[in-house]
Amino acid sequence: MTESPSQGANDVATTTTSVPEIPIEIVTEEEMALIEAALAATRSSLSSSVMPTICSPSSSSLFINNARSIHSITSLSKRRVPGGCGESDIEDLSDLRSTQKKNRVAESLFHRFRRRRGLSVTDITSAEWCEKQTEFGLLLGKIKISKAMKAGHERHVKLEQEQVVRRVKISVESAEDAWALKFINFITGANQLLFEGLTRELPLVGFAGGVWMVGIVDEIRMPEGENRNPILVDTKTRVQDTRPAEPQRRNGRLQLMCYKHLWDNLVADKFSSKDFFDFFSLNPYYILSKDIRENTAKAGIPAKTLDDIVRCYRNTCSMLLPADNQMLLRYELQKDNSVIGEDQFAYDPDWLNSQIQGFVEFWLGEREASFTPEEERWKCRFCQFASVCPVNTISGASSPVKSNSPNSSPS
Repeated sequence: MTESPSQGANDVATTTTSVPEIPIEIVTEEEMALIEAALAATRSSLSSSVMPTICSPSSSSLFINNARSIHSITSLSKRRVPGGCGESDIEDLSDLRSTQKKNRVAESLFHRFRRRRGLSVTDITSAEWCEKQTEFGLLLGKIKISKAMKAGHERHVKLEQEQVVRRVKISVESAEDAWALKFINFITGANQLLFEGLTRELPLVGFAGGVWMVGIVDEIRMPEGENRNPILVDTKTRVQDTRPAEPQRRNGRLQLMCYKHLWDNLVADKFSSKDFFDFFSLNPYYILSKDIRENTAKAGIPAKTLDDIVRCYRNTCSMLLPADNQMLLRYELQKDNSVIGEDQFAYDPDWLNSQIQGFVEFWLGEREASFTPEEERWKCRFCQFASVCPVNTISGASSPVKSNSPNSSPS
């Protein structure tokens, strides 16, 4: 779940809130024209026998494996560039590879849809569920919201409202204002955790797998006793009175581990303000809106600029402890919110790092989107893109059915 700026007044909780979503950036027609021109120039200088297949994202590249194999790269390295001679071949080949890498990055899902926004934890978990579904959702249209997904969202809203929340309208006029609200909500949520032992819907931002990542953790509890490491909790709702299948439990574990990774990095002060401002194209000295300045002053956070807010944010993080290695997934029945069961599990940093790195490679265009494993192809029966997915012609997967099945999504 991610947020971003919008114009006008927005309802904002003094403790926790959801900030408007940053507009998705898509490659412009001019940028695509430059990419195509570069590709055309490259093709004209190479023989077709060694040129990897590269297609525009708007064409049929969804159904063509355009990944550069080790074999094709090796073959290319052993051939001379037509028209070149002698020692210049190596330099020409280096330029070619540089051009290909730039084209690949420009065509990546990250560049097209998350360049000024960063990945969300949901982007990682959706790719873990099925990379091909994630790709289709971005290129062909957003995944439809099922009744089960809507019910799950409504439950999270109710959980958030169980806290004493006073909502005020605050004018958001820029990306700097929107990020300031995120940090303010983290600060107030962290204080609530320290003094009351519980907070919900806490926004997180940090660096993971070489990219900026954002997320909102459902619930954080301060345990009683000597152990004061906060416990991360996520609540999942179910249509049926049964525990979810292993792929769904695995997906939930990945989600909470991502939150712990972000949380622990913040606590360890691994937050680079300069890198943050640069990546999100933010002006640290931007004067925040009048509404924000007035409300932050009332909350005891005197700040005039975004940089002031970030300093308070980092100071707050320094007062916190790393999250507990034990995390908790709760499963509730949608019709009455009764608890079906709980899944307590331990943090596995090696597994998490491997998962994040693999899915970041997919987002950065370093490899093609993979299909869901054969033993989990039952997911295809609940996917709205099943009729256009190549996996059906390969495995004969069943056609899609209504997506409000309890197995229709990882959440």
